[in-house]
Amino acid sequence: QVQLVESGGGLVQPGGSLRLSCAASRITFSIATMGWYRQAPGKERELVATIRGGGSTNYGDSVKGRFTISRDNAKNTVYLQMNSLKPEDTAVYYCTAGFGVYWGQGTQVTVSS
Repeated sequence: QVQLVESGGGLVQPGGSLRLSCAASRITFSIATMGWYRQAPGKERELVATIRGGGSTNYGDSVKGRFTISRDNAKNTVYLQMNSLKPEDTAVYYCTAGFGVYWGQGTQVTVSS
């Protein structure tokens, strides 16, 4: 079964940066579409970013220009670089594979002073 393990979450001040990582296993990673979603308390889950096997990317409107998704096929890992973080970015961030077929356990990101 596909396994996705996220890391890198934590507490950061507004305006700060964090980088999330997601290590994938038991998947043909190089051709898989990988993504990040997030869910804040009381809100619906929303798209953060996706990256196809060929490298094309897509971002949610609320993170465009601040977040960058990337992948390292040699390490079977996808990253989410988050800059200029805002309190409204506080959420549990989930790694996905295969257009949301597989999900990781999530990692908490809290943006607060």
